[in-house]
Amino acid sequence: MKSITIKGSQRESVGKVSTKTLRNAGMVPCVLYGGTEPAMHFSAEEKAFKNLVYTPNVHTVVIDLDGGKKFNAVLQDIQFHPVTDKIMHIDFYQLHDDKEITLEVPVKITGNSKGVMAGGVLNLNLRKLKVKALPANLPDFVEVNISNLDMGNKLYVTDLPENNYKLLHADNTVICQVRISRAAMKAAQEAAKAAKTPAKKK
Repeated sequence: MKSITIKGSQRESVGKVSTKTLRNAGMVPCVLYGGTEPAMHFSAEEKAFKNLVYTPNVHTVVIDLDGGKKFNAVLQDIQFHPVTDKIMHIDFYQLHDDKEITLEVPVKITGNSKGVMAGGVLNLNLRKLKVKALPANLPDFVEVNISNLDMGNKLYVTDLPENNYKLLHADNTVICQVRISRAAMKAAQEAAKAAKTPAKKK
C-alpha cells in the first residue's frame, strides 16, 4: 500500500487553550494510539492532510516528528467542523510489522461485462471492502473482474481470490450485479410478443 509522510511536532500541552491556538494557526491536533507507550499527541499543518483525507484512495502514513521520531500508522478517525468542514482532530493507529490490521480499501472494477454489453446496467453495491492483513500485505484496492457477469448475475465476496489478506464480509455479501435495464426489458417483451404473433398470410 502506498504511503504518505506527515511532518509534525510533538505536543507537550494538550489543554483547550493550546488546542484552540493550534487551530487558529492552521494546525491540526492529532493523537497516535497503539504504541508501546501511552497515546502520543502531536500536531501538523492542515494542508499536509490534503492527499490523505480528500481522496478516494487509502494510504498508510509515516508520521515524521521533530527530533527524528518516525511512526508507521493508519488514519483511524477524523473530526470535521460541522459548518466549515475544516479538519478539527485526527486519530491515528500505529502499525506493527507482525500485527494484522483491519482497513477498508476501494473496489476497482475491471473487465467488460457481457450483461452490460447486452444492455444491462451495472450496480456497484460496495465501493469499499474491509480487509485484514499484515501492514506489508495491505492492498491499495481489491480488483473485481466483471467479465463473466451476464444479465441478472451477481458477484459475491466468495468469488474473489484472497491474496495475503482476508475479506471480512459474510459469504452472501453482493459486491456488484448486472440488472436488466428498462430498455432491454422492453425489447425482450416486444421480441417475445412478436414471436407469439402468427405471421399474416399473403
